[in-house]
Formats: sequence, structure tokens, C-alpha cells
Amino acid sequence: MTGWTLIVLLSGLILAVLLGRALWIVRSEKDEGRGSLPGRGDHVVEANYFSGGGGQQGAFRVPRDPQDYAKRFVPKERDRRT
Repeated sequence: MTGWTLIVLLSGLILAVLLGRALWIVRSEKDEGRGSLPGRGDHVVEANYFSGGGGQQGAFRVPRDPQDYAKRFVPKERDRRT
């Protein structure tokens, strides 16, 4: 076998293993719910980033109500309610 043939075969084998694992994970998690149920109040999402010399921290509030969540993306000049 030439060097390229070995590289192509190993790459194909790695891709086949990754594809098989991805399909297995999708099938095993298909019955689990994702996200959260709509409701009142907010989720608090914490975002932390740290590198060798320092970092940043922050917390974001995300509304549980899908309509309220969508309204936050409407620019003020396009909002017809005001």
C-alpha cells in the first residue's frame, strides 16, 4: 500500500466511527425533552470566561415566555405599540 492509500483508509475509518457514534447519540437522546417549558419569570444564564491572565463574568436574563423573548428582538423604531 502506498502512503496515500493508508491515509485515505484511516480517514474513512475515523469518519465512519464518528458517524456511527453521532447516530447512536441522536437515537439514544431522541425521547429526552430539550429546552424548558414556557412560563413566567426569567432564566438566569451565567457566562464565565477565564484565560491565563484574567477573565470576564456575566449573567444574562432570558424570559421563559416565548412571546416576550421574541419581543426583545424587535428594534424600538419598529415597535408599533409605542
